This record gives sequence, C-alpha cells and structure tokens, in this order.
Amino acid sequence: MSEFQHLIISYAASDEEGCQQALQDLALPRLQQWLKTLQPAATDSGETEDFAPPHERALARALQLPARATPWAALHQLQQGATPGDAAWAFITPCHWHISPDQVRMSELAAAQMHEAQSRELLAIMAPWFAEDGITLAYDRADRWLAQGEVFRGLETASLDRIALRDVRPWLPSKDQAAVLHRLQTEMQMLLYTHAWSDAREAAGQAPINSFWVHGAGALPSGYQLPATMPVLNTDLRNAALTGNWPAWQKTWQRLDASLPAAAPARLTLCGEKNAVTLEHAPGGLLQKIKQLFGSQHAADMLRSL
Repeated sequence: MSEFQHLIISYAASDEEGCQQALQDLALPRLQQWLKTLQPAATDSGETEDFAPPHERALARALQLPARATPWAALHQLQQGATPGDAAWAFITPCHWHISPDQVRMSELAAAQMHEAQSRELLAIMAPWFAEDGITLAYDRADRWLAQGEVFRGLETASLDRIALRDVRPWLPSKDQAAVLHRLQTEMQMLLYTHAWSDAREAAGQAPINSFWVHGAGALPSGYQLPATMPVLNTDLRNAALTGNWPAWQKTWQRLDASLPAAAPARLTLCGEKNAVTLEHAPGGLLQKIKQLFGSQHAADMLRSL
C-alpha cells in the first residue's frame, strides 16, 4: 500500500455479535504498532439509521464537504476533469427490489450486475421518463449513472452501503423533497416489469432490475477546490461486513494489516457502522514515554468501540 497522509478504513468493526466474536482472536500487529505512535484526536458518534455511514462522513470532512447530503456525484465530475458548476447532481444505481407484503428489500447489489452494453440499453429506456421531470441521465459506468436536475439540490440521500440487503423504506429520501423520484421509482417498476429488455435478462438467467437508488446528491459549494492532499479510503472490509461474513472479514483484516506500511500515517480514521475515531501522531515527551513503557491500547479494544 502506498504512503498517505490520512487513511480512512471503512467497516473496521461492527457491534454485531459475529464481528465481536471475530475480534476476540483477531491479531493486527501492524495496527498495534501504529497505536504506539498515534493517539485519539477526534470521535464521531452516530447511529446505524444515519443516511451516511461513518467512513463517508469522515471522507466528506477530510474533503471539506458537508458530512450530510454530501455531493459525491458532483465531486466525481470534478475529479474526472469536468466542470460541474453550481448544478445539482446525483448517482443513479439500477437495482433489484424484492417486494413482499411486509417489506421492500434491496437485494445484493451484485444481483443487478450488468455489462456496459446492457447498462447503456437500460439507460436509453429510462432516460426519456426522467427527462420529462427535468432530469438528465448520462452513462458513468455499468452499475452507476450520473443524473443532473434541480430535484437533487440539497437532497439528503442514503448511501448504498446503508441499504444493501435491508428494507429500503426507512432510507428513502423525504417525500416533501423527492416526490418526483418516488413517482419515477413506481413508474420504472411498471415499465420494466413487462419490457422486452427485462424478458431478455430473465431468459439469460439474470435477476430482474425493477428500480433504482439515488445517492450522492447535491451541488458543490461555490468555488470549491479539491484539497492539496487527498485522503485515502480503504474499502477492503466492505463486502464481508455488509453480508455478515465475519470469518471472511477477519481474514481480510489480517491481509489488510499485513499490507500496511511500517510508518503510521499522519492521520488514521477507523470506522464502524455507527462510530469512528480519528488518531494522529502523539507528541513526544511524557505521553510517548508512558506508551513506550506500558504499551498502547490494544487494537481490538479500540475496534470494539466502533
């Protein structure tokens, strides 16, 4: 792993029982070594119901962007060399909802996997419906499109990480702000249910796509510029954590730890599903001598607090 000034590790822990058990015998020697020279500098306490998980909040703050309603899509445009201006943007991710009488459950995001040609075909089918409501869709990558429209300005949307394998209803944006999007989701369900594109997908043995998720909405602050030093967000632990595969998560953590450089970064942010802690280099003097004499906090104990 290359050197960095600020490393953010997502899904470093969870309060789920399986994760807590995995932490009991999780050895992370490199992280433990880092803790000898790092001390807590800031904490971020939240809830699992927050639309933005801790790692996204930490990244937003490091980029000097609002931690709520972070305009990730507009930032992506800027990073790609485009000029998003003061327009409001969002990401649109096609997905599969399993609809039952008691919940509307988001399937694993991998279930909606498409290759580029499929994605572009679906985009062409859906784009005219969005255009009628003043929303312009554009291809970004197979699993995600860009959308521009005033409906996205100041709109707080839930991260994809929050809804995977969960009932989406508590995570939908406010109806007062997003009535148009709620209606479009219903219209797309009806449109795709009997569309030839869906028939071809079913014939190929692929899960149907019957909805979309809006995330990363908003506009960049006026005159915004990227910071000179960019933080690094590590997502190696994400998939195992989201699917609750804690043995795989434990092994991934061990591989991640082994890949870390010997020298700790200037800042390290460890994130769970609710909370995060940011650590910085401890100053020399008495504190450092005490740490060297008695040892630093055990890595697993720190992770349990997340």
